[in-house]
Amino acid sequence: MSEVVEGWAAALSSTSVIAWGPAAFIVDDVEPVEAPAFPSGRAVFRTTTPVVMKASGMDASGARTTRQAWCLPGEPEWDVYVEGNLRRKAETLGLDPDLTLEDVTWAGPKRSFAVSSASGPGGKKPGACVEVALSGPPETLSALHSWGVGQANSAGMGWISS
Repeated sequence: MSEVVEGWAAALSSTSVIAWGPAAFIVDDVEPVEAPAFPSGRAVFRTTTPVVMKASGMDASGARTTRQAWCLPGEPEWDVYVEGNLRRKAETLGLDPDLTLEDVTWAGPKRSFAVSSASGPGGKKPGACVEVALSGPPETLSALHSWGVGQANSAGMGWISS
């Protein structure tokens, strides 16, 4: 994985401006930051951007009521879907997916974000910043610290600050 980081660092070091949509970022310096090690097998992640998570869209009887079922921390399916999301990320990286979401220790206010779609104007994705306590293999926790919590991480959602 360090090869990927080194490649990005080299590319960014030779780039003076990054254009991200309507925003331009001036690159002064690039310094890779190591993820924490988590030797105890426990971690607390606090996101700096809202976590976006999709749920099943089914009601209590098991009937699908919607295809776009966004859920927030504290709602019935959120914990299960976030834990599943983190396990899939670990499997994608070839790491041990034996993770447990122990607790949601804090949740910020709901925020909605307008998103675009290749087929049209898109819609809104609701989310909230969170702090979660996890347990699992130290290497997996370290990798997830760098990846983020929930969906749409590459779009800036669920980035971890600590």
